[in-house]
Amino acid sequence: MGVYLGLILMPSIALFLGPMPAGSGLWWDLSIALGFAGTSMMGVMFFLTARFKRASFPFGIDLIYYFHRQIALIAFSFLLAHPVIMVAQNPGLLSELAPQAISGYLLAGVGSIAALLALVITSLFRKQLKLHYDGWRIWHALLAVAAFVLAIIHIEGVANYVAMPLRKGLWTVIMASWILLLFYIRLIKPFHLSRLPYRVEKVIKERGDAWTLVLSPDGHLGLRFLPGQFCWLTLWSSPFALKEHPFSISSSAEAPEKLHFTIKALGDFTRRIKNVLPRQRAYLDGPYGSFSIDRHHVGSYCFIAGGIGIAPIMGMLRTLADRRESRPLTLIYAYNTLERLTFYEEIEGLKKKLPLTVIYVLFSPPDGWQGERGFITEELLQAQLPKNREDTQCFVCGPVPMIQLAEKSLHRLGVPLAHIHSELFDLV
Repeated sequence: MGVYLGLILMPSIALFLGPMPAGSGLWWDLSIALGFAGTSMMGVMFFLTARFKRASFPFGIDLIYYFHRQIALIAFSFLLAHPVIMVAQNPGLLSELAPQAISGYLLAGVGSIAALLALVITSLFRKQLKLHYDGWRIWHALLAVAAFVLAIIHIEGVANYVAMPLRKGLWTVIMASWILLLFYIRLIKPFHLSRLPYRVEKVIKERGDAWTLVLSPDGHLGLRFLPGQFCWLTLWSSPFALKEHPFSISSSAEAPEKLHFTIKALGDFTRRIKNVLPRQRAYLDGPYGSFSIDRHHVGSYCFIAGGIGIAPIMGMLRTLADRRESRPLTLIYAYNTLERLTFYEEIEGLKKKLPLTVIYVLFSPPDGWQGERGFITEELLQAQLPKNREDTQCFVCGPVPMIQLAEKSLHRLGVPLAHIHSELFDLV
């Protein structure tokens, strides 16, 4: 966070190096500082979402994307406040925005705000606007690039605050770093991935409208991963196409030569998984994520899954079975009906290989059902959690409301916050 704040504040701090431009009052100077900070935040966002493994690993890339989504709204509010404060201080500035009088740098500033507004609206209301995910991603990238470039043009055009060579050099370095990053993301990295293809071995139908895609490396050694991690999968396209989708690895980390991705048919892309043919080429960018038992070796494990959230947890259970785990394990798995419980038969089989206690929670159970009913609640967790809660690592994955309820309930029931681990599937 210190590094992040340093990068954001650097352009404003640079104003104190050398002769200071004449001040125009608190609110005017605050407006300038907000404009600099907002532009810096835009530039840093490209680094946040560049998927640098070492940078994202301590937090988990799902949290990095969540932070990106929240901080983008703050950056937009800074950049919107920049002209609003100026006009409030000097209403006469509105005359400079008239079509016949507007200068190039002011036009660039207006264009940057307009691009950001379009970006925010299409991101917050993508599903309501029924924007296709792949098309939205392309427009998201184009709007972000346009907003940042136009903001830089605006800053350079004003000149008053960046005229000194040192300050001008700072913005030149920011722009050059951003161009190099873009070159790496859009050219170098896709080229590297294109040289490490995978082949589809088979597609397995699972319970709950889910399909397991089995991939094997084609001409290379594949990748090593931690149980519970995920990859960005590209099918029917090249890595240059911006059409990758994130899916958890559901296979054992002890057998990395064949990767399983269990995918529920929810959208346009996922509904096509069942139509994938053997030998079809695929590309993987990964592994990513910090949701893994291999990061937390102390204590027993408790897994809480809802729906397709069982996929990364299944990868961890399969890994533990291959390692012949002897510690007591608990799985609490919620779904609508018994027929939709993905991996039901295999989970039942794992009870013979592992010291595994399984509690199914069904919203619509069959007649004669003796197990838990409804939703995962605090009362249910109170009854089913292991006794040694202070020494239990809990892994939670499923719908966002279930994750939020489980996290709060687990902490109230005595599980330390540092022992509660969750992963968000809805990255955008």
